[in-house]
Amino acid sequence: MKRTHFLKIAAIAFISSGFMAGCATTEEPAPAPEPQQECPNAAAKNAIYSAKIKLARAEKLGYAWRDTAKMIEDAEKAGAECDNDKAVALANQAAEQAEDAIAQHQAEMERYNQTQAAMETSAGMDATAMSEYTVESGDNLWNISGMDSIYGNPYQWPLIYKANSDQIDDADLIFPGQVFSIPSASDAEIDAAVEHAKTRGAWSIGEVEQSDREYLAQ
Repeated sequence: MKRTHFLKIAAIAFISSGFMAGCATTEEPAPAPEPQQECPNAAAKNAIYSAKIKLARAEKLGYAWRDTAKMIEDAEKAGAECDNDKAVALANQAAEQAEDAIAQHQAEMERYNQTQAAMETSAGMDATAMSEYTVESGDNLWNISGMDSIYGNPYQWPLIYKANSDQIDDADLIFPGQVFSIPSASDAEIDAAVEHAKTRGAWSIGEVEQSDREYLAQ
């Protein structure tokens, strides 16, 4: 084989190998896999955690609303199913309910403290200045019981509730014009009424709470 012919063959082989190498270097890499969505994500976890903390505070006060815990359960379920927006919305709604319950408790405590200075001691009270009371617009058992002319202690409202249970279906719903008897009470009856008022738990207008039924049955 002549030398010039050999050189031609070698040159062609070199060029071909370079072209193939160039083609190999221009091949695009495979796309990276998309990261999996976190379920629940950080926002949902934080919202659910915050709602649980606020619910625990309301429960400690005995003022938690009955459907707040269910909302949190639904939020956790939505988060587990990757519906993070729904989880956050439900958790925030539950947190707002818990805050409202806490505010309700604080408002009632403030009302109680406002009457405390003018309240006469009711321990051992055997009789009251009034034997009957006619309900006026805006009244509730709490403020009636707190009147100086009644018991002077709003926490004794269960005494009125029990004595007039024949015309009070729901302790949270009374009507103008109703005439309630105001009973005298023994120390034990007063203690039981105050204990029920403080540990009654969550309540809703229009429904007779189970704790109220148990109190009436005593």
